[in-house]
Amino acid sequence: MQPTIAPERIDETRDDEVTEAERPWLVIVWNDPINLMSYVTYVFQKLFGYSREKATKLMLQVHNEGRSVVSSGSREKAELDCYRLHSYGLWATMTKSD
Repeated sequence: MQPTIAPERIDETRDDEVTEAERPWLVIVWNDPINLMSYVTYVFQKLFGYSREKATKLMLQVHNEGRSVVSSGSREKAELDCYRLHSYGLWATMTKSD
């Protein structure tokens, strides 16, 4: 009697699985009628360590366009960033990047 030999296992990665895992989560801050522009700039600097110039640019995008992507990364990082922004009274959501 001959021993049974298991077939060779080949792990195939489908293209849609790879791209799904690589797509980062985006954190979006939305415009609101409550927070002052200077306060929003301050929060971006404090939470993300952005320079005054970058924080101001993002704040103006929120003000003029209604929203701005302020950070990206893993789902856990995006959830934490949203939570932190909410704790400062800003309206933030997260979504998968395109």
